[in-house]
Amino acid sequence: MDLKAKIESKQAVLGIVGLGYVGLPLLIEFARKGFSIIGLDIDQSKIDKLSAGKSYIKHIPSKDIEEINGLGKVKYTADFAKSPEADVILIALPTPLDEHREPDLSYIEVTSHELKKYLRAGQMFILESSTWPGTTDEVMRPILEESGKKCGVDFWVAFSPEREDPNNQNFTIRTIPKIVGADDPYARECAISLYGCITTPVPVSSTRAAESAKLLENIFRSVNIALVNEMKQILERMGIDVWEVIKAASTKPFGFMPFYPGPGLGGHCIPIDPFYLTWKAREFDMPTRFIELAGEINTNMPYYVFEKTLEAINEQGKSLKNAKVLILGAAYKKDIDDMRETPAFKVIEILHERGCTVDYHDPYVPKLPATRKYQYEMSSVPLTAENVKKYDVVIVITDHTDVDYELVRKHASLIIDTRNVYKLYGKLGDGNIVKA
Repeated sequence: MDLKAKIESKQAVLGIVGLGYVGLPLLIEFARKGFSIIGLDIDQSKIDKLSAGKSYIKHIPSKDIEEINGLGKVKYTADFAKSPEADVILIALPTPLDEHREPDLSYIEVTSHELKKYLRAGQMFILESSTWPGTTDEVMRPILEESGKKCGVDFWVAFSPEREDPNNQNFTIRTIPKIVGADDPYARECAISLYGCITTPVPVSSTRAAESAKLLENIFRSVNIALVNEMKQILERMGIDVWEVIKAASTKPFGFMPFYPGPGLGGHCIPIDPFYLTWKAREFDMPTRFIELAGEINTNMPYYVFEKTLEAINEQGKSLKNAKVLILGAAYKKDIDDMRETPAFKVIEILHERGCTVDYHDPYVPKLPATRKYQYEMSSVPLTAENVKKYDVVIVITDHTDVDYELVRKHASLIIDTRNVYKLYGKLGDGNIVKA
């Protein structure tokens, strides 16, 4: 039986490499559709938790893991020697930027080298990670071909970018169309058949087209967020509330899409993806001034928050040096535990450099995780009236629903509101509240 027939009959075994925010939801959905699955991750602690029916991602309940484990078709491993058992392998790995804002494809490269050791004829490999146009064909495929087998003859590759919005109940894997690109017609057909089992596939002509579509989606968001972040700073000088302006503009039924300002960009995609295209464009001697300007504005927002904090605390006759600061919300967006590229880390860094004592409260993040750049030994402090009174300033970074903002308002000496959670209390400031 050929691969496409295996997929359509759900006899194909799926391998999913990387069981994080992208890979684990994919595993769950395909398991529910009746596929046998091998979940691969080098983090043994994840393997142990999943094997025990436990989730490590807040918006994915453990009951979902127990459900698919009960089907008897899912197994978890950290051993790449198990990869030949899979007919199709989905690769959902991080693609961060290095300290020079250049693409770091080490996760993809290392994984591809591991997979090539065990590659067997008839397999298909689908990259899901956001990256620059050409990665699948110029990086992953050549590494896999070092096995001695030829792409398009012995095995196939495709690219299908993730489109996840963690904890958004309106848009899930089942409801978000899936872009599918491949350079080989048969590979494209196989990928369409596979993703058609869980959602609506959107075929494009090549892996490069699919990679580019993903970048365009996130560059669009990055540029528009930068626009409102710049508007916020301009209108603040004029004494105009940007939130009121956005609300009014949003009543236009055509030609306008609301984006909202904040303390900086977070999440894996939006802060990172634009720079993947910027980096690749250099190969073609093409400037990307528009994209880079947006990145510059968004990257500067934590410093803007700091400046507003400094200004506000000075107006109270206090010094920011040695001040006690409470960061309210550490995750990159509301009601999730995802810390990827959260602006909270940068704000904390700036405050530490200025001599502040910094604590944080986040109902979803009990302890700040170590990252490649930040290693904070900090745990969430309880949000009580007594605790709030201890701080010179509270900075709202993430607008979680499960936070008693009224308690904070009543007991905080000063609040810097970057998310408009206190919209009922004046335009640019009301008592102890400063909009930033």
